[in-house]
Amino acid sequence: MIKRIHVLEDDEDIRYIIGVLLKDEGYELQLSSTFSELKEKLKDSVPDLFILDVMLPDGDGSDICTDLKTDMFTKHIPIIVMSANDQNKERSIAAGANDYISKPFDIDYIVKRINNLLEKK
Repeated sequence: MIKRIHVLEDDEDIRYIIGVLLKDEGYELQLSSTFSELKEKLKDSVPDLFILDVMLPDGDGSDICTDLKTDMFTKHIPIIVMSANDQNKERSIAAGANDYISKPFDIDYIVKRINNLLEKK
């Protein structure tokens, strides 16, 4: 069964790169640039994994992580938080993130981390 990943990233270039990368790996994608867009898309389908940016126009990825981990419909879904600021790592893990990736990231590295989380599921 094809795994679905929801990427919440406001930077269009990074969203595009991650999208191409994960499609090449055989994943189905949902892409959002805002938290409100992600919430709207969750009404249609729930992903197998979330990738969240920290700095977003309508929220903070760590707070969004907390929201997703306390919602009965999404609390079981693994979350990877990404940020260019490593000071966000501790806060993201405390918010319930299953993993944290620093930007800029190595493409092979992010695929390996995603595969590891989805295999555990």
